[in-house]
Amino acid sequence: MAYLELKNIYKSYGKGDSETQVLSNINLKIEEGEFVAIVGFTGSGKTTLVNLINGLLEPTSGSVLFKGEPVKGTSHERGVIFQNYSLLPWLTVEQNVIMAVKAAFPKRDKSVWKRKAAYYIEMVSLTPAINKLPKELSGGMRQRVAVARALAMKPDMIIMDEPLGALDALTRGNLQDQILNIWEKDKRTALLITNDVDEGIYMADRIIPLHPGPNATLGPEFKVDLERPRDKTEMNDSESFKTTRNAIIEYLMDIGDARKAEAKQQIILPELEPKSFVSYS
Repeated sequence: MAYLELKNIYKSYGKGDSETQVLSNINLKIEEGEFVAIVGFTGSGKTTLVNLINGLLEPTSGSVLFKGEPVKGTSHERGVIFQNYSLLPWLTVEQNVIMAVKAAFPKRDKSVWKRKAAYYIEMVSLTPAINKLPKELSGGMRQRVAVARALAMKPDMIIMDEPLGALDALTRGNLQDQILNIWEKDKRTALLITNDVDEGIYMADRIIPLHPGPNATLGPEFKVDLERPRDKTEMNDSESFKTTRNAIIEYLMDIGDARKAEAKQQIILPELEPKSFVSYS
């Protein structure tokens, strides 16, 4: 039994003539402890897919199964790290993390909440900033708070919705390593949504492209045959990395070219006559 399974998922918005099919025939199995990355263009339906897995949305048809049970609403068993941090601006780093711990473990003592929060704040190297407000933190530090908050709920699965996309290259690389170090400690099941092919290959066991919508669907999977822990410098010289990277990029470029060709076919220009133009000079 797969840890997470998406079975024949279709998701549309609107009704009748205004109905838009966003996702079509999505099928995916992720095993316990596996790290999977879904790579796709902006606007391809990645966030809709995340919201279905997290229980924020329900599929129009099909089913989302987590540990064999249908997903009904959100749960602290599935921790989500969003791109926009989603921190409460009036709470300190510690208070933002404690809020998540309290939601996941409401019957525990306040002292336990504080210990858990302190542990995960230390894990992302933010103990010196534990009493600071989000406005006093850099973008990278805010994202580390979001990571600590998600992990502090002790989720069975970590879902990451382009969590590093807004960060500079150095901060992004450091956070990639931190997330991988945390993941490798207890091998929690992980799903990364990204538009960065290199990031997906560096972090995941499998890469699955999302063919953009409308009617977005998953493409063929690409297995990452690189030993862990991975070193970015050594990886760049790896023939396996180059082959996998080129194959994924070639697939995505073919999709992009097909979209452009389709868009051109759909554009019908009206016949224009000189009298149709109005001069404003």
